[in-house]
Amino acid sequence: MLDVSLLGTGGMMPLPYRWLTSLMLRYNGKSILIDCGEGTQIALRERGWSPNPIDVICFTHYHADHISGLPGMLLTMGNAERKEPLLLIGPKGLTKTVNALRTIAPELPFEIECVEITEREQEIEFDGFTIKAFRVNHSVTCYGYSMIVHRGGKFDKDRAVAQEIPLKLWSRLQKGEVIEQDGRTYTPDMVIGAPRKGLKVTYCTDTRPTESIVENAVGSDLLILEGMYGEPDKWIKAKENRHMTMQEAAEMAKKADVPELWLTHYSPALLHPEEFIGEVRKIFPNTVAARDGRTVELKFEEDET
Repeated sequence: MLDVSLLGTGGMMPLPYRWLTSLMLRYNGKSILIDCGEGTQIALRERGWSPNPIDVICFTHYHADHISGLPGMLLTMGNAERKEPLLLIGPKGLTKTVNALRTIAPELPFEIECVEITEREQEIEFDGFTIKAFRVNHSVTCYGYSMIVHRGGKFDKDRAVAQEIPLKLWSRLQKGEVIEQDGRTYTPDMVIGAPRKGLKVTYCTDTRPTESIVENAVGSDLLILEGMYGEPDKWIKAKENRHMTMQEAAEMAKKADVPELWLTHYSPALLHPEEFIGEVRKIFPNTVAARDGRTVELKFEEDET
């Protein structure tokens, strides 16, 4: 089960009813935040979640509307007497940027580890899931992210019995252990089936349409893309500023053949994104003009019978 909450949907500047860009994902006791715009702490509180359990913060890029909430977030964690280290992931220059922002948050009771992305595509492995960063097309170096939750194969009792594997070894084999006993070697593949479909969420903001989005969105259960502009006459402005229109985001979702698309990162001038959703759904029917706090609980597919 993977919790996904789009905390803030605003671009450039916060509005009274729209915080700046941020996304929270929670899986198996881990909390991952992508982007941390101004107001992210308030958006978290409105959702009923605390910033203290956050394990990882990923940044798409270093424009203020995506990172300006970080100093306050760090101070709140410190005031809560957090001791666990915090992992930050972002494009090259992350350490320099974080150190500059920490001028107003210099003393913290926990360590900060920075991982700078140096490749066009780069994966960071965790226990049970992977965060994959991939380069997109903005005015500065910018990355999209996919969170991929892995799901191992199912334990096959009949195979274990047929191969006369001692019962006391079953749980150890399920945990991936290779066991040598009585002159025989037992391996997990003897009792574990093929990997099952896991869960995947892909998130991109501040970019022109690019094939890297489609390629990395394939297989996602949910795609979250910026819809900076909805008005048809804003296409030229979107192109000039390296942003994406709602219609272009829908085209990306259609090409990737995803089940659902959430739009986010709206221009401050786009007061009512839902007004344009009818035209957008002509391109990709299952499109949502997301609002702050939109949340879904993604679940694994039911085992085949």
